[in-house]
Amino acid sequence: MHDVLVIGGGPAGTTIASLLAEKGYCVCLLEKAHHPRFHIGESLLPMNLPLFEKLGVLEQVDAIGIKKYAAEFNSLKTSLAQDTFYFAKATNTSPAFAYEVRRSELDEILFKNCQKKGVIALEGMTVTHSDLGSSIKKTIAVDAQGKQHEFTSKYLVDASGRDTVLAQQLNSKQKNPKHKMAAIFGHFKNVARRTGRDEGNISIYWFQHGWVWLIPLKDGVMSVGCVCWPEYLKTRDSDLKTFLQTSLSFIPEVGQRMKGAELDGEVQATGNYSYQSSIMSGDGFLLIGDAYAFVDPVFSSGVYLAMQSATRGADLVDQILRSTADNKQRVKQFEKSVAEEIKAFCWFIYRFNSPALHKLLMSSDEASQHPVKQKLKSAVISVLAGDAYHNSQIRLPLLAFKFLYFINILLEFKLNRKFTLFKKQKIGE
Repeated sequence: MHDVLVIGGGPAGTTIASLLAEKGYCVCLLEKAHHPRFHIGESLLPMNLPLFEKLGVLEQVDAIGIKKYAAEFNSLKTSLAQDTFYFAKATNTSPAFAYEVRRSELDEILFKNCQKKGVIALEGMTVTHSDLGSSIKKTIAVDAQGKQHEFTSKYLVDASGRDTVLAQQLNSKQKNPKHKMAAIFGHFKNVARRTGRDEGNISIYWFQHGWVWLIPLKDGVMSVGCVCWPEYLKTRDSDLKTFLQTSLSFIPEVGQRMKGAELDGEVQATGNYSYQSSIMSGDGFLLIGDAYAFVDPVFSSGVYLAMQSATRGADLVDQILRSTADNKQRVKQFEKSVAEEIKAFCWFIYRFNSPALHKLLMSSDEASQHPVKQKLKSAVISVLAGDAYHNSQIRLPLLAFKFLYFINILLEFKLNRKFTLFKKQKIGE
């Protein structure tokens, strides 16, 4: 019998397990794989740093990571071809940098850290079913040898990531109809980096089929990925490596940076990955991180959202286990905070491939010096840093930014309509 059973040994699972163990609970964590294991999502946010510090692993993360001081955006269709958003210019007191890391190394650090804090963390355990109908939760898992094990707990946390164990069992997982994207990615050696302080910055490029990321890692490897419309991915008539290289060749600068690059490992692909569970919690169980929802890697928000929901989730579970009172209001507040934080990123993510957003983000050098323009940009940088929910200082600037976005959409619509009418008139003549 454990106080809490956690499914999944990634950032969300190890965070909530560590914090609950610190509060004195008997916690058991089940991870299906064995660390270290490959995982995508190497770019972190500045707001991750306080969470690492809270867990006591900040120095270890610093040792494996390369510092990222900014996010760099590149476009072929705006007046400014490149713009760099430095975290130090955010409208808050968040850290001025983040880290780029190999997830295999980061996740192993977090996993070993929770073991040090007293969590019974077991690897090679694949959860097949959980009985959610009784006050004592019974969870069945199978080990690497095929042997079945039964675990009992007072409370159950699903942090299984994209496996979405409980959402699959509850039939509550739903594809996101607002965001249908796919990704193809790999690690490469000998990719040209930025120099000096900008060496660790993530580079993002827009192109006709979506967008591309270049994430420098500390060991000289570059994580390279292409996020595109599923329809484009279906046109693939070659192996994944060739298709990825062909996609990257659409962007001249990326082609130059990739000249002489060597693949380190395999190229991988994932289909329509945006989803959300219609159920976040129930009597004695909770879904956190990617086990509840995943939107897009565009703002590197995945690890932060997972660890942040796990941190608040640890306080919620603690209150539920210690209190005999009705906790419905506490659960409701927790669910609202998670949903609103995801929503703050979603506004940008859903519109990321919109030309109107490109124009706003990629402002000209002259305009960027204007105080009002700088204030809007600082608010956007706060979102990029992960401070999208609690920062009251950015609410009005973000509202103004969104208003300008819709004005641009309206102007584009009118311009396109005039152009269509002009073409029809010419054809008529």
